[in-house]
Amino acid sequence: MSQFNLVNEKWIPVRFLDGNRDELGIRDTLLRSSDIAAIEDQSPLVVAALHRFLLALLYRALEGPTDIEQAKKIFRDGLPEDRIMYYLEKWGHRFWLFDDKYPFCQVPAYEPQEKNGVKEWKPWPAISAEHNANNAKVLFDHVGMTAAGSIPTKIASRWLLACQTFALGGGNSDFTYTKSAPSATAMMVLPLGRNLQDTLLLSLVPQNREVLAEDHPIWEQDPILLDALKKGVARPATGFADLYTWLTRAIKFNLTDSAEKICELALASGVECSSDTLIDPMLGYRIDEEKGRLPYQFRDRGIWRDFDSLLPDDSKLAPKVIEHAAALTRSSRERFPKSVLVLGQANKKAKIEYWRMERFCLPEALIGDHFIRAEIRQLLTIAEETEKSLWAACRSFARDILSRGGREPATKDTNSFIYQMPVNANYWSYLETCFHKILRDYSLAAEYGNIRLRWLKFVKDALQAAWKQHSEAVSAGDAWAIRALIKAEKPVLDKLIRLNEEIKNLASEKEEP
Repeated sequence: MSQFNLVNEKWIPVRFLDGNRDELGIRDTLLRSSDIAAIEDQSPLVVAALHRFLLALLYRALEGPTDIEQAKKIFRDGLPEDRIMYYLEKWGHRFWLFDDKYPFCQVPAYEPQEKNGVKEWKPWPAISAEHNANNAKVLFDHVGMTAAGSIPTKIASRWLLACQTFALGGGNSDFTYTKSAPSATAMMVLPLGRNLQDTLLLSLVPQNREVLAEDHPIWEQDPILLDALKKGVARPATGFADLYTWLTRAIKFNLTDSAEKICELALASGVECSSDTLIDPMLGYRIDEEKGRLPYQFRDRGIWRDFDSLLPDDSKLAPKVIEHAAALTRSSRERFPKSVLVLGQANKKAKIEYWRMERFCLPEALIGDHFIRAEIRQLLTIAEETEKSLWAACRSFARDILSRGGREPATKDTNSFIYQMPVNANYWSYLETCFHKILRDYSLAAEYGNIRLRWLKFVKDALQAAWKQHSEAVSAGDAWAIRALIKAEKPVLDKLIRLNEEIKNLASEKEEP
């Protein structure tokens, strides 16, 4: 018996332009997308997965775009309701969450293994990264794996997509060793338009016509057979729709009394993605000398310090969605995305370290006639080089503090001491706010010289403030600490002199007629 059809049931959380919030089905989300401000959920992983799911659906419903001209026409005319309705009517039977033949994004024939004659169903948190005690237990999360209870089916539907998009490999299952989703640990990028319709169209990067014809999302594919899963399945992605709806895990919801709630499920390894050349449009890439092209991942520092990786240039390594957004809006500047979301998770092998969602202003200068990636990289390099003087001062201070009594401190002890000092963290925290201001300065009429001058002043102030705060904290200490402080401050004072000279020279150049 078929129950809970995602086309009509309310399960996608949205915020309308007037500020009201609701949950909608697939049909209403797409047809009312011009009235919706954004898809919003507490989980960044759910937000990313829902956008990728809707994009995959649009690729198939619109049968395009296949080139930039078709993309511009769709962007100009808006989403065609007739084509969306036709597609949903044709494939609506594949969006039942509970169905004997085609349960959405699940493996219909899969039943968990038995132990002592009892099937070992897993509790629902097994597919929820933010509640899963196996690899990511969160402080103050009181959901237990042994007595998790139930959750509304609408929420389970969202986590079903998020699990397929972000599942990490690294463990045995009923079938084979689990593998990670194709883009599970990469930074995903989403330019935000004036409404959900614009947001989706800005990320609907054109595909080759021949590729698009064979690019089938999971609901258009035949259910995968259990025998194949037990042997292990690996194949390349056929296109963006296939990639965005990849069956990373074999999942089967256990329907008990009501289709309104989910208590337990079966979970095992799914399909491994063997694509080596397909580029995910939502990812930025870098070139590694040994491994070649690799996606950018979250690091133990602010995303903004790698912001230049999101911006297009001749290297063609930036996220395709950013390039596409700039191309679409050059002739419709009022619809240029004012901001961009960066979402995803960081991992340590099979363990989730954290998940993150940050929002940045997207420089309007992107639709100008020159690349700004190199300019922003220069600004970030200035900050990195300046921090070296702060690090040198901290190293001197730590070494002198630890050498009390005449001993030579071990390098690891010195480094540990430096890492627990708040000086460098304060420096970057101060500059992060300033960097957001700099991004807003990058209008079409902006001059790089003025922006550089303002940034140099920010860097100087950040360096000065960070060291001053440290000095004030130490000045209340003993004579040994004060002496160490005075000896340590030379690299900082020297750098401040050089920054002041550069600021003075640049300001003089700007004043000359």
